[in-house]
Amino acid sequence: VHGESISKVRMSSIAGKGKARGKAAPASKSQSRSSKAGLQFPVGRISRFLKSAKYSERVGAGAPVYMAAVLEYLAAEVLELAGNAAKDNHKTRIVPRYILLAIRNDEELNRLMGNCTIADGGVLPNINPLLLPSKGKGAKEGPEASQDV
Repeated sequence: VHGESISKVRMSSIAGKGKARGKAAPASKSQSRSSKAGLQFPVGRISRFLKSAKYSERVGAGAPVYMAAVLEYLAAEVLELAGNAAKDNHKTRIVPRYILLAIRNDEELNRLMGNCTIADGGVLPNINPLLLPSKGKGAKEGPEASQDV
């Protein structure tokens, strides 16, 4: 009699019923890889793009997570600097002009995106110092004095 009760307990634990008596435990909610990594950028989509683009035969599990983290960091950096540029010009909306100013005024971002053209971004304000009017006594002794013969 004692042997039969032990076998029933073992069978019930093997069957996967365990301690769940009465109501079944709620199924755990699925969690995206982005939320597991604490990222806003889509890890699954980046993984799909890496696989479909055939950069290599296989793509590791950590590669899309790392790439999503790097892209998110770059986007946050550019948006922060562009927001500061917009605030300096007393505006609340970030337009392509402020993105260009943010990238070109930052040494590392300028090196990274040096060959990129930003549509409607314009150019950095730059006036050659030789074209500016000089101040003081040196103005009369400048190029005009050398032309007197």
